[in-house]
Amino acid sequence: MDTIVVNSLLALITAFGVAALLGPLLIPVLHRLKFGQNVRDDGPQTHLKKQDTPTMGGVMILIAIVAATLIFARKNYSLAIVALLMSVLFGLVGFLDDFIKIMKKRSMGLRAWQKIAAQFVLSLVFALIMYFQPQTGTTIFLDRLDLGIFFIPFAMFVIIATVNSVNLIDGLDGLSSSVTSVYAIGVGAMLILYVLSHNTAAGNTDEALAVSELLGGISGLSVFAFATAGACLGFLVHNAYPAKVFMGDLGAFTLGGAVAAMALLSRTSLLLPLMGVMYVASSVSVILQVGSYKLRQKRIFRMAPLHHHFELGGVPETKIVSMYSIVTAVASAAALLIFWFCK
Repeated sequence: MDTIVVNSLLALITAFGVAALLGPLLIPVLHRLKFGQNVRDDGPQTHLKKQDTPTMGGVMILIAIVAATLIFARKNYSLAIVALLMSVLFGLVGFLDDFIKIMKKRSMGLRAWQKIAAQFVLSLVFALIMYFQPQTGTTIFLDRLDLGIFFIPFAMFVIIATVNSVNLIDGLDGLSSSVTSVYAIGVGAMLILYVLSHNTAAGNTDEALAVSELLGGISGLSVFAFATAGACLGFLVHNAYPAKVFMGDLGAFTLGGAVAAMALLSRTSLLLPLMGVMYVASSVSVILQVGSYKLRQKRIFRMAPLHHHFELGGVPETKIVSMYSIVTAVASAAALLIFWFCK
């Protein structure tokens, strides 16, 4: 079972290399195609200088995740392939959003109802896939809570909420990549702990084969998690402040799908609010800001999402990214402890 550690680390290193090496090849192409970022006028004024920085760099992340996972999952694709499909298809929605923004030279791509409709359909499809997937089934937090048919709306909510939360946190150079890399490593570590602490039952009984298949699926999912982390770290080579390229909605939606897939397929979705506390903070800050303004015509934050509140308060982008990553790391460590005592 120690091969899960080797394959996972190789996936991280490979994904890092692919994403980092794709930068010098793709960034000039994005420049020539004039795939530049359209910065909103009502955003932080310091972001105006980022106008026309190449976007859609998330394709580097997507290619790196797919390549590393397919290479190192080593036939343990039962869960990894679902995670890959979720990442790719949500990434496609993000690509359409980016493409429309670029072609029409505006800060808004797909209409709100179009995004919601696409997310609803995709979340329903993947909720049904997981519902009928024997290795996932209808249980959450390992096998401790069986939701039955209610797993479908629960999974849909987790997917839609996660994809939008990850999209919201993508607002500063290196922020989304940094936070998501830490989250993915945390999930991958949980999966490795689970596999290493469960020995396959001896013999060729149905139970033994089922356990072996489950551990194989989890091993493949661990490879996917570390590939996601490696792709984010490789992208950071070009996206860290000052960013040479932005991931765009293509990258944000890809990572949103990946984060949701990791949470649901690993049956650790109840730990997602803890490990993804900064995703949650971004979403909650937007909800509170909009609600407060509509009800009281007053704002709670200088600007939402939360990272812009800190930015307008004079905190440097690099410090915000560091603090978000540190909080995510500590929260992931706490989640690992909870997982260890409950596994």
